[in-house]
Amino acid sequence: MTGMEDITALLDRGGVVLWVIAALSVLTLAVILWKAARLLRDGLWGGARAGRAVAAWVAGDSSAARVALAGARGVRARVVAAAMAARENPALTPDGARDEALRIARRELAQARAGLRVLDLVATIAPLLGLLGTVLGMIAAFQALQEVGAQADPTVLAGGIWEALLTTAAGMAVAIPAGVALAWFDSLTDRLQADLEDAITQVFTHDAALGVRR
Repeated sequence: MTGMEDITALLDRGGVVLWVIAALSVLTLAVILWKAARLLRDGLWGGARAGRAVAAWVAGDSSAARVALAGARGVRARVVAAAMAARENPALTPDGARDEALRIARRELAQARAGLRVLDLVATIAPLLGLLGTVLGMIAAFQALQEVGAQADPTVLAGGIWEALLTTAAGMAVAIPAGVALAWFDSLTDRLQADLEDAITQVFTHDAALGVRR
């Protein structure tokens, strides 16, 4: 019997619930890999260039700020560039420029948090599905015990019980990585939010042309 056949046989023992948990495990892995790749692409672990741009802006050197942002593709750099552009746009009032910068920051944060609800849902329902599978398996095992009465084979009953408990273990095995990944991604996006709020505040409390606070 091949490894795949062994896995299929094990899933069949756990019933429909175990198959659902297996599908959730695949979904969880896909979401984690997708989120990690997307956050890496958006430079969520970076931000040095955006920091240099803000420092140059605060010092009154808008040209150096633009040079620091040239070619940068990270989310912090995009928001800082948008905030500076809005700040220098004569068609926008100071409040309107700040609102525009905040709108872009909120959009970027929403994109950074995409997919986290899926991980939250998996972390919540996977243990419950495992418990449901165990309860259903125990019901079936005790129904079988009732039918055979005193002639019940303890080894058969034990086999039914461990098969029932299999879904609980599987549910926890899926929920724990999902919960850990969710906490990690949440911490990254929370730090991103703090960085964006700080950068926008610095851009709008300094005049790059004069190098003074507003």
